Order: sequence, then C-alpha cells, then structure tokens
Amino acid sequence: MADGASIRLDRFLWFARLAKTRSAAQAIAEKGTLRLDGRRIERSAAPVRIGSIIVFPLFGKVLALRVEALPKRRGPRPRQPSFTRVWKSRRPETLTPQNPGHSRGARYRPFAAQGADLP
Repeated sequence: MADGASIRLDRFLWFARLAKTRSAAQAIAEKGTLRLDGRRIERSAAPVRIGSIIVFPLFGKVLALRVEALPKRRGPRPRQPSFTRVWKSRRPETLTPQNPGHSRGARYRPFAAQGADLP
C-alpha cells in the first residue's frame, strides 16, 4: 500500500485477528476504551496507518500495539503475517492512580465524573 494509505479501524482489528467478527471489531471500536495514537476512539471508521499506536484493555491487561503493516485481507491463521508488534503490555494494578488516597479499592475509577458517588 502507498505511504499515505489507511484502513478503517474495525477492518484492521478484524483483518489482524484481534476481533473474531467484523461486528465485534465495530463494538470494540465504538465502546470508547480503545485509543489510537493517544486519542480516545468512539467510531469504527477511524483511519489506521502504518506506525499508529493502538492501546486497549484485553483480558485484564492494557495492551499497546504498533502497526507495522496494513493487511489487504483476512487470511488463514497459520499463514497470517504479523501486522502488529506488542509495544507495551502491563497489568492495570501497576498503574498509579490519580488519587492515591482513595478508599474504594478495586472499584476505584479514575475517569469517573468528579464528585460522583459509586454504589
């Protein structure tokens, strides 16, 4: 693909086998927990380019991937080339909370609205 080429985020997630179906890839993209180059993404049509950084939660970890190449199609698993490289992977527990004096334990949500009570 050309240097300025891009692909939709949902298609990339599906082609790179990070999502099982295209509709699952759209749900991941529209959920709002995925970040593309540091920006929170809420639409599945966001363009992904070579060199983009995709960060999202996966199985209790925060996974950061760097896009190495853009796939042309979704190929079979064994012959699938690597389109991404794991850039960083860490458990959320190792992240430093914004308010270290919180008393909510595991239910602490650093991005919750200020002053909102949690049940």
